[in-house]
Amino acid sequence: MADAILLNNVTPEGLTETILQGIEGKLDLLRKELQPQEPDEWLTRKETGKLLKISLVCLHAWCNKGILKPYKVGNRTYFNRKEINALLFNSNK
Repeated sequence: MADAILLNNVTPEGLTETILQGIEGKLDLLRKELQPQEPDEWLTRKETGKLLKISLVCLHAWCNKGILKPYKVGNRTYFNRKEINALLFNSNK
């Protein structure tokens, strides 16, 4: 009797529903963790300017003001597309 679990005032259907809800919750978490992550997309200065429809001079000014964060690799400058999208979609709030 040490391994037995006693349940009071629980119907078999209620117990089944509770178990299924718990399993569904765990499966949802597992699905989220196993979803393939989108790789970061890096844009050049020209691609970023074209995406934002601004000149390279304006892009440079935005970097100096801290609006955009540039990433340098040697002599090249790149911008993270996720950061640009986050900036665009959060700017109205």
